[in-house]
Amino acid sequence: MLIFNHSSFVTFTLMGIPGLESQHLWLSVPFSSMFLVILIGNGTILFLVATQPTLHTPMYQLLALLMVVDLVSTLTLVPKMLCLFWFNDRDIAAGACFTQMFFIHGASVVRSALLVAMAFDRYVAVCEPLRYNTILSHALVRRLGLATLAKGALLILPMPLLLQRLTFCHMAIPHTYCDHMAVVKMACHCTRPNRIYGLFVILLVVGLDLLLIGLSYILILQSVLRLNSQDATWKALNTCSAHLFVILVTYVPALFSSITHRIGRNIPPHAHILLANLYLLLPSLLNPIIYGIKTKEIRDKVTKYMCRGTP
Repeated sequence: MLIFNHSSFVTFTLMGIPGLESQHLWLSVPFSSMFLVILIGNGTILFLVATQPTLHTPMYQLLALLMVVDLVSTLTLVPKMLCLFWFNDRDIAAGACFTQMFFIHGASVVRSALLVAMAFDRYVAVCEPLRYNTILSHALVRRLGLATLAKGALLILPMPLLLQRLTFCHMAIPHTYCDHMAVVKMACHCTRPNRIYGLFVILLVVGLDLLLIGLSYILILQSVLRLNSQDATWKALNTCSAHLFVILVTYVPALFSSITHRIGRNIPPHAHILLANLYLLLPSLLNPIIYGIKTKEIRDKVTKYMCRGTP
């Protein structure tokens, strides 16, 4: 058995989806289709927010940052996966592997933090509508954006740094990308610090962020219940509907994948790998669709451009 003393000299091999190797070419069809829809959908939202002055508001600025994060996550994940499926290009150097890990997991942390910032935005819009522009100034939105990026970078950076101290006995990663725990399992010796830190990040991000989002919506619900008008109540709830759908799309697949990975021992490995890919791609795929359908301003702008292009 070969042991590489330094991770700098390691080249890993991504195995793709174990048990479905013969189906890789067919699997590339839905994944490449999702890739195109993600690029078009997120790119469209970004274009509209950048070019339409009426969309230069805190809510849409946070939404634009969410679209950027979704694009970064997708562009880090899918091209290498498609190269694996189409050309059997499985090799990935340790440095490239750790970089991919940093951006994929970092994007997930930033996405979660942005959902907290957007929950705060919805709280102010519903509970303090007259002070909305005063509280959510452009300076505060910039600080919130920088804080979410810093959170993602600072929380995820220790992961590749801790991996660099390890030696690796196994090079074949049974995955389509460099997932943190999948790479940790390739190491020869004690990986307890890596496992503990990975669990700490999950608990901090999912636990704390969901707690803050839940608190925001408890306050929103209390404010809505005090409204005497049915129309006002419906308008307040509709203000939050797109954000609520995005929360469900982001957290439900991630939690389902995490639960099945820990207790679903009878679930075949390829199901775990497919779920891991879907929980990363589904938010990027559905977020622009949700905001396009549920947000009148974006829906109107898209319709306007489509009608302009119709002969």
